Amino acid sequence: MSENPAPSGGVTHPELLAVYVNDHLAAAAGGIELVSRMIGVHRGTELEQPLRQLLDELREEKTAITGIAQALGFPVRHYKQVATWVAEKASRGKLNGHLLTRSPSSDLVEFEFLASAVRGKRSGFETLRIAATVDSRIDADLLDRLIRQANRQHDWATEVRRDVAARVFGGDPDAPDSAADHGNGDGGGGDDGGAESADQT
Repeated sequence: MSENPAPSGGVTHPELLAVYVNDHLAAAAGGIELVSRMIGVHRGTELEQPLRQLLDELREEKTAITGIAQALGFPVRHYKQVATWVAEKASRGKLNGHLLTRSPSSDLVEFEFLASAVRGKRSGFETLRIAATVDSRIDADLLDRLIRQANRQHDWATEVRRDVAARVFGGDPDAPDSAADHGNGDGGGGDDGGAESADQT
């Protein structure tokens, strides 16, 4: 592996990074809306409290990324966040094939989407962490913590997703672990690569 480049005082192509950060802020808005709705669905169950914790963390992360955008002098495009919110609302009936009621697979689809979204945002944190090595305005320690947090969130969402799949279709929720044991590179949940990389920088 090559050595990290020496900080140069600024990122390359800041205009592209501004678009990238705003895209992740828009995705964060959609994630907050999704988890807020899931809390209503799972109110009174064992999933309510971890979902509430996740919602608090998602809001904190959105605030943190907004702060990074501001530190870099990037405008925050709120219209993108509104568009994501509207799209999430419009997609509710399409995800499970039921327009007015919840399908038995609704929980599964939502937790699959949630696990994928968490993995996607972790990639965004990792990209910003890389940029932090050349721009001191980006808080590297904050991103290290967000990467570790995203790993934990993904592990939890993956575990719940498997349990829901077994409940809906039958089967053993631990069966995918056999694939992980044969080296699929992820361990079936959130891999530790991001956290390890962050801890080593």
